[in-house]
Amino acid sequence: MHNNHEGHCHDHDHDHHHSHGAPSQPPTTALLAYMLDHNQHHAAELEELAGQLKEQGMTQAAETILAGVADFNAGNTKLAAALDLIKNPQ
Repeated sequence: MHNNHEGHCHDHDHDHHHSHGAPSQPPTTALLAYMLDHNQHHAAELEELAGQLKEQGMTQAAETILAGVADFNAGNTKLAAALDLIKNPQ
């Protein structure tokens, strides 16, 4: 569970449940889709945090976080490409 600076909490369940029935997607596809969405959510949270820090005059910290978000987004782009290749094999 993570607390943000506005006082609300959200859980991050990292359990991976496996069904013995016929899944709608292969487990690897579902897991990768979940992880990509999860990462995108965190990138958005970090952008909000950077904005708050910038408003508080902590520009260098905000810029450093935004540079990390750019790295995060580059990784997410690669994960999205991998997901697309899994869903649409050539």
